[in-house]
Amino acid sequence: MSKGRLFVISGASGVGKSTVLGKVMGARNDLSFSVSATTRPPRPGEVEGKSYYFVSRDRFEEMIRQDAFLEYDEHAGNFYGTPRLQLEEKLEKGSVILDIEPVGAFHVREKAPDAVLIFVMPPTRTELEHRLRTRGDTSEEQIKMRLDRANWEMDQSTRYDYVVVNDQVDECARRILSIIAEKAD
Repeated sequence: MSKGRLFVISGASGVGKSTVLGKVMGARNDLSFSVSATTRPPRPGEVEGKSYYFVSRDRFEEMIRQDAFLEYDEHAGNFYGTPRLQLEEKLEKGSVILDIEPVGAFHVREKAPDAVLIFVMPPTRTELEHRLRTRGDTSEEQIKMRLDRANWEMDQSTRYDYVVVNDQVDECARRILSIIAEKAD
């Protein structure tokens, strides 16, 4: 029997999830962040074991055959997944946050029905597009693909336990912390 509760956070690219999660994680020392495995190469500044576990496609497929993932999905030509053993070890110590896409979140719901699913929503779709365009690191083609994907993801938000709008980072983090306090404590 684990000691912690599993929280799944999802949201479209550009919604500010990473910034909000940084504030949430900084506010509670009893939360762990589940590090995903991926087959994509590391980006500048990413750290093995902290950002992701970077593995080869062959190794990832072997882990799939070994049922080593709570959930996994292929996105933009790369696999992403939640290593089951690492997650179980962290849950023994307390509550854990997963930052995954809706497909993965729904797989988690099937395998861990008591998981709490939280979707971070932009204030408006127009604001989300503005955020993606002002990043300056995304081509027009990538922006269109991300917006198409974001529209689908936002449509899935009705399947989540909570929807939290990220209109202001501190307020969004406060709302998520309130949900965690209610469900974990």
